[in-house]
Order: sequence, then C-alpha cells, then structure tokens
Amino acid sequence: MHIDYIPIDRLAVSKANMRAGKKPPDVSDILPSIIKRGVIIPLIVRPSGSDGGFEICAGKRRYFASLAAFAAGREAEPLPCIAIAANDDAEALEISMIENMLRQSPDPVTQWESFTRLVKEGRTVDEIAATFALTELQVKRILALGNLLPRIREAYRAEAIDTATVKHLTLATKAQQKAWLALFDDPDAYAPSGHRLKEWLFGGGAIATSVALFDLATYEGAVVTDLFEEQGYFADPDAFWAAQNAAIEARKAAYLDEGWSAVEIVPPHQHFATWEHERTPKRKGGRVYIVVSGRGEVSFHEGYITTTEARNRRKAEAEGTDGAAPPSAARPELTSTMASYVDLHRHAAVRCELAANPAVALRVMVAHAIAGSPLWQVAVQSQRTRNEAVTESVETCLAETKFDERRRAVLAVLGFEPERETVTADRFSGQALGPLVERLLALPDAAVLEVLAVVMAETLASGSDLIETLGPVLSVDMAHYWTADPAFFDLLRDREVATAILAEVGGEALAAANAKESGKTIKGVIADCLTGANGRTKREAWVPRWMAFPPTAYTERGGVPTVSAANRARWIAEQERPRERDSESGEAETASDTDDGRLAA
Repeated sequence: MHIDYIPIDRLAVSKANMRAGKKPPDVSDILPSIIKRGVIIPLIVRPSGSDGGFEICAGKRRYFASLAAFAAGREAEPLPCIAIAANDDAEALEISMIENMLRQSPDPVTQWESFTRLVKEGRTVDEIAATFALTELQVKRILALGNLLPRIREAYRAEAIDTATVKHLTLATKAQQKAWLALFDDPDAYAPSGHRLKEWLFGGGAIATSVALFDLATYEGAVVTDLFEEQGYFADPDAFWAAQNAAIEARKAAYLDEGWSAVEIVPPHQHFATWEHERTPKRKGGRVYIVVSGRGEVSFHEGYITTTEARNRRKAEAEGTDGAAPPSAARPELTSTMASYVDLHRHAAVRCELAANPAVALRVMVAHAIAGSPLWQVAVQSQRTRNEAVTESVETCLAETKFDERRRAVLAVLGFEPERETVTADRFSGQALGPLVERLLALPDAAVLEVLAVVMAETLASGSDLIETLGPVLSVDMAHYWTADPAFFDLLRDREVATAILAEVGGEALAAANAKESGKTIKGVIADCLTGANGRTKREAWVPRWMAFPPTAYTERGGVPTVSAANRARWIAEQERPRERDSESGEAETASDTDDGRLAA
C-alpha cells in the first residue's frame, strides 16, 4: 500500500461512502486548515472504471474542502490518496465506516502537550489556530493547562476531574492546588468540585471584578484571573468590601449634595421591592435606595418613597375624602421574564434604526460622553438572558439579523476579523491604539460615522429611559421587526391580559365568547387571528401595547417597565422644558445688556 497523488478532476465520491449524499457536507471547520496546509491525511479511493477515474470511499469532506479552497484561490494540486481494490462494495463501505466511526479527537491534555511542542518549535498561537481549524481563544485555553500541576493535568486526562473543576482550578495558586490535591487523594476527605470549588477557593463566595464601583487601578488588594480569560475575582473579600463600602458611601454623599432628601443603603440580607414603593421626584421628597447584593453588585433606585407614605400624603392633600380603604396591592401585569422579552426586542429594534442614522447616533454619543451611562465604560449591551427561549428569540429576530449585517460591514472597514462578536471591546484588550487611529484617519467622514453608529448601537443600554426617547425620534415601527413567536406565547400567562389581547386582535365578540376558556385555548385563538388559521381573519402588523412606541398597558394594575420608563422619560422632559425657556430668556437678556452680543452668547 502506497500513497498516490491524484488530480482532483479524476476523483468523485463513491456511492459506498457512508457519507454519500446529494447535499454537500459542511466543511467550515476544516476549510481554514485546508487553505493553509492543504490535505495532509490521504483519502481512501478505488478505481471507478476504464476512464482512469477514482471513487472516494473515505475522505469526502477533505475532497469538498479542497474544492472550496481552490475556488477561494488556493493553487490546484493533486490530493494524496491510498488506492484499494476495485469492485468490492463491502470492503469500501467497511473502510468508510472505520475511518469515520473510529476517529477520535485527542483529549485536551494531549492537545496541550502537542501545542506546547509546536510553540517551542516557533509556531505562534494564530498559526496553530489556522492549522487545526480552531479559534485563537480555544488554543489559548488549551495552552493555559500548562499552569496547572502535572498531577491535576493527568487526572483531567483520565477524566477523574471534569472540565468545570479544571477551569476553577486555574484560579488557584500552586499552594491551593496542592491543598486541593491532598483532599482529592484522601479517600475520607471531600475535594470540592464545580461551583463549590470556587466557593472553597474564595472562602465562601467569589466576587467578580466587574461589580466593583471603585477604580481597579487604585485597588491594593489581590485579584486573580481565570486562566481561560473569562473573568477576574477578588482574592480577599474583606479588602473588596472595604473598598466597595467606601465607594458606596461616596455615592451616598454625592446624592445628598445633589439635594435628595435621604439616601438609604439596603444591605445584602434585605430586599428592595419596587412594588412596595412609588416613584416620587426629588423636589417632592423622593429618596434614593442603594441596593447591595451578597455578590457585591450595587444598584441605584432614584426617586422612591414607600406606598404607605405616598398614601398618607395623598390623604393629607385631599382632605374631605370619604376615607375609603385603598385598594390592595395588585399583581404586576408582566412577569420579569416577559418584561425582559419586551425590553430586549424593543432594544434590538431601536439600536437597528440607530445604526442606520449616524447623525442621531453622533448626538447620542456626545450625550453619553457628557452625562455618562451605565454602559459608557465602554461595555457592550448583552442580548442574552437567563431564559434560553428569550435569548434565541432575540438572536434570530429580523432586527438582530440586519444589525449583524451592518456590524460585519464595519468590521470589514476596520480590517477586523469578520467573526469578531462586537466592534466595541467591552474591556481593555491590549490592542494598540495607534494603528487603529491611523486606520480611522484614512477613512472618509461617511465611513467613520457608520462605525460610530454601530459602536453607539452596541453600547446602548437596554430597558433605559433613552430607549423611550429614541424610539419615537427614530420612528421605530415594531411591527416591521417583530412577530409573535413561541417564546412570546409561552411567556403570556396572565389570563386578563390574554383576553384583552384577544379582543384587540379578534374583536370584543370573539373575546367575550372565549372569556371562560382556558388560558391555553385563548392563546391558541390569538395565534389563529395573527396567522389567519382556522378560518380567522388575519390581523396584520400587530404588536402588544407594551412593545409599541409609545407603550401602554392593558390593565390598571401596573408592573409594565416599558410604560414606567416612558412615563419617567416624559416627566423628565417636561421638567427640563421650563429650564430651557429660562435659559433662553437669560441668554437673550445678557446679550441685550452687552456691547458685543456675540461675546455674550
């Protein structure tokens, strides 16, 4: 048996190949390696007849990847092949099955040993990634295993330790790794694994660096970094809390200086329930609540008083009322998951329109630079949530698809890799700024504005008042971007709201006829009205009221974050208008009282 190099035009896939089929196989995983190195592993072939051709019994994907490489510009060259006897379909099928079914990827530790040898031979990470059709991050993660003790690597190779445990062990010092191994070797001891290992390493709780309110550059405590480059953690919780509490107190003092009547810090063992408070502006005595979680996260709730206080104030202001007892607290109209669903879909639509309007994006970016934002650090707004169905719904929606097209165009303009997830880096990446600035300086203004628009869209905060401002400004039509999907119907669990939606899409008579039916039946009728199924009249271009611009609710119960945000944005705008008028009046008076009006302006 020897290797022959056969021109690709003399090869064809055998019907005996276990991967034979009309549809070309997916070769995206091996194509980069074929383009860079060519075919290294020989194909198994047999003569196909008197015309000098050969059938491929094993190696169909290498064959199609070679065709794609040649189409992409790689120089055509014969493929290495091992020829077997002709006219034995059973042997050809057996060889195809053996090669495909018994092929086994090397374990991560073996890959580490091999990649380490390649690095010593002078190969770079990007060269290794291209050769083996991996991403640079995957290669770095494999190479990171070198920071573990050899005993731990061998246990990982033997599958005595799972991947999650190894990942957390990369956070450990050599001393901690030795201590963990002692527990691992002791049959009467318990060696923590998975998330419990992280708790063991950090004395009961791992606090991520991303939650710090203070400047990490000035932090004197120890910080450990996951060798898989996913997250950093504070090694000393006490040192973290000392710095975090000092930052919280500084924020509290700043709020008091701004004129808030009071600032209350809600400690980790307590909970701030928005439904037990009412929005109240600063000028009417609203307070600020600073909520601190046990994981170190801090959130700020500006302008609230308790519902009891609000009720007593209204009673005092309306003397002479009949003193009827206030209604009991109602259940919110939307669950938190449905609220996330609505927020993320509306956010996707607004940022898609924003990316297409550079003039608006420029002004929004300037506003962020002046006033700040929760995301202006810079951070990219995640389109993911804990609910997988909601995440999938948003990832596959029209707005995200169109936005991704714009993002890829900008990546190409900047010379970045097309598979890069974002244009904006949400943390310092070590990229040299000089070459990037030079590249931007070489671009025309129109191209730079397109880059700016996508960067602004990526860093636009979801669920913020700004979404309510930009939606109408950009004339966002949610019906263009959204249609009801399975995730929406699964999250629609409020019977009263579902009945109101049925009246909206199918009419009051249809809603009344189904008022006593189960929630599942009502949702089924809604779906029929939206698709025109089962003889229903199709309702075109419908979106729920909470998702439209401006949003409204179906009930008086409240609990719709988009409506609250819209009301808040409207109230803030109304408060600013008198200031603008006063400012314009003051400027006019100053200009009239000055010899040089232009100087006064």
